[in-house]
Amino acid sequence: MKSIWKQILRYFYIGKKDPNAPQTSYVKMMHGMNRISVILFVIAVIIMIVRLVRRH
Repeated sequence: MKSIWKQILRYFYIGKKDPNAPQTSYVKMMHGMNRISVILFVIAVIIMIVRLVRRH
């Protein structure tokens, strides 16, 4: 089973690509959407932390 961290690094082009992975356009679109989702999630968490820090 693949590590979640390796998969995240692959989404951001930091980790090595799996040579056995399929390279269809659907897979590329899926990775692109996942990349956007992870980025938006990180931005939302940062905004929530900033708002919590500013309240106190």
